[in-house]
Amino acid sequence: MLIPLTRKTFENLIPAVATGPQYVYCWGKFPALLLRLLVSLVGVTIVLLLGGLLGESFGFIRFLLGIVVGLYWLWGPVLWSSLKNIEARKYPYSGFWQGEVVDVYATEELIGKEETVNERGELVIVENRERRLNLVVGDETGFTSRLQVPLKRYHQAIAIGDAAEMLVMSNRGDLGRISKTSDIYVPSHNIWVSDYPLLLHESFVEVSRRLNARNRSNQFEPEPDLPSQERYDSGGGAIELSRRPRRRSPRSRPSIDW
Repeated sequence: MLIPLTRKTFENLIPAVATGPQYVYCWGKFPALLLRLLVSLVGVTIVLLLGGLLGESFGFIRFLLGIVVGLYWLWGPVLWSSLKNIEARKYPYSGFWQGEVVDVYATEELIGKEETVNERGELVIVENRERRLNLVVGDETGFTSRLQVPLKRYHQAIAIGDAAEMLVMSNRGDLGRISKTSDIYVPSHNIWVSDYPLLLHESFVEVSRRLNARNRSNQFEPEPDLPSQERYDSGGGAIELSRRPRRRSPRSRPSIDW
């Protein structure tokens, strides 16, 4: 099931400014913090040098720039999160997609390499690997999408055949070519699968509830002498509902070695 959404609904689902979870994601690990601190230190040094060259007339501007640059380590994650959101919001068309989990499995991925010296003074390259969840979702049209994220313990609840929902973005009004997808929501377990938390989760769940309720009510209504699809507005969403039922594959447990 693919339901076009209005621009207003789309922008309500993806905030323009970073949210708390997005800020935490872009805060990163300790090396990322050290890098931002280094940038702040270098930036303050440059501002002080410029202040010395330009004299007292640069005093107030030097003070403001010093504060902004000096606190980059703190506000940097807001900047990078907001840029990620703006990158997603640039797509002119979006839709609510509902399908099912087609496959789910774990892999070990190389995330980096480090050079170190062993006890004999030999240079050794150490590979840093991380276990990741690979979640493949699809629908009856043949559309599939794979999302790879760091493996979490709660992911073991996800099973093949579970319903899956997400936001899709496109440059085409008919959503015939999907350019980007969002976090994946598995409503039966209330689990979000995401690397970067792009969506406002509560808002998306509310949109999902309304659209699914409307779709269920249409299944019990007598077929009018109208086209096979119906458009309506459900409080901020231009909806296009198909009367064709969605087929579900049999449920089975994922074969993941936890």
